[in-house]
Amino acid sequence: MAVVIRLAKTGRKGEAKYRVVVAEKRSRRNGKPIELLGFLEKTIGGVNKKVSQERYKYWLGKGAMPSKTVQNLLK
Repeated sequence: MAVVIRLAKTGRKGEAKYRVVVAEKRSRRNGKPIELLGFLEKTIGGVNKKVSQERYKYWLGKGAMPSKTVQNLLK
């Protein structure tokens, strides 16, 4: 089972919000995740983000591969 850390889109058209989730690689973008790590919201004033660094590091230790977008967000 290949596990990835990626974004799942929520919100409505024009007001996109994203969740940072751990999911199986072959599952759908908005399918059921294994675990929810945090969220990302783009606003007029900038970007609000909150991600559990402890759980992120745990999943990296277990072999989960983050997407390029998630890597760039969490630098």
